[in-house]
Parts: sequence; structure tokens; C-alpha cells
Amino acid sequence: MLELGANDALRGQDLTMAKANLQVIINRTRARYPRVRVVVAGMEAPPNLGRRYTREFRALFTTLARQNHATLIPFLLDSVAGVPELNQADGIHPTAAGARVVANNVWRVLEPLLRGTPRP
Repeated sequence: MLELGANDALRGQDLTMAKANLQVIINRTRARYPRVRVVVAGMEAPPNLGRRYTREFRALFTTLARQNHATLIPFLLDSVAGVPELNQADGIHPTAAGARVVANNVWRVLEPLLRGTPRP
């Protein structure tokens, strides 16, 4: 499972470089483990970086998953990001309750993959 964290977006990381870095990780992983199933976990950029950056950051994960025939978790922090009671005081990192929601987000995608059944 591969993902970029919100910190990458908060720093305004160059998206071409971020995508290239993740692609290198996928390539190296597949070279070493040819039968590996790759899961790409999507992340969202904060809106203060502009609509273009936010849109391109989101698309990076979808594009990588599609190009690499990988499974996609659309947004790792779905139902956690922006929910104060599910985040620590920094507003970024999940609390224990938030981590359970994140685990469910991952499991919803991972379980069918591990069982060999298609995801609905």
C-alpha cells in the first residue's frame, strides 16, 4: 500500500516529482515481487493551495492506480479529515477513533483484494 501524506501537500511538493517518486516505488516493488498487488491510497490537498493544485494532487493517485493496474483507496482519510473529534489538536493526525475509521476505509478495499473477490 502506497500513499503520500497530507504533509506532502502542505509543503506544496512538486506533483510531477511526487508522481515520479511513487512510480519508482511501484516499479522497484514489482521488480522485486512480480506478483505483488499494489494498493494506492489517495490523499487530498488542503484547499488553501489552490483549486488547480488540489485537483492535480487528487488526480495523481487515480492516475497512478489506473496506469499501474493497482487498486485505489480514493481518499484514505474519508470521513475523518475535517472532523474535529476524529483528529488530534493539530487537526491533521487522527485520534484513536479516527484511526479506526481509517482502518475501515482501508479494509473496505483490502478485504476483497485479499479474498480474491472483486470489489463492489
